[in-house]
Amino acid sequence: MRQLAYAAAAGFLSLLPATAQAQDVAAGEKVFLQCRTCHQVGETAKNAVGPVLNGLFDNRKAGTHPGYTYSAAYKSLDKVWNEDNFRVYIKDPRGVTPGTKMIYPGLKDDAQITNLIAYLKQFGPDGKKK
Repeated sequence: MRQLAYAAAAGFLSLLPATAQAQDVAAGEKVFLQCRTCHQVGETAKNAVGPVLNGLFDNRKAGTHPGYTYSAAYKSLDKVWNEDNFRVYIKDPRGVTPGTKMIYPGLKDDAQITNLIAYLKQFGPDGKKK
């Protein structure tokens, strides 16, 4: 009977959206290695090929990080970053925002996206960990 309950619980958890599942910051840091080629986070972060990602989920409007030269596609966006629209965007950046300078083909794995979000959410707008 106990095994049946565990199986039912595991099945139920697999149906939950990724945001409801556990987030692993350490795993997210590993996923961020893919992003680090173009983006930086932390207190000493600077704009590079892509903008600094500090404070991404702190009511940050897309296309507005100071000192970064955004594409016209990004400048015209009326989007404030949140977990939901980031999930959609990171799976297919060029499909979601045609004309973006971002050449990354997309991160398709929901668990990796969840972990990446957990990692990025640590960094406030000043780059300090919350």
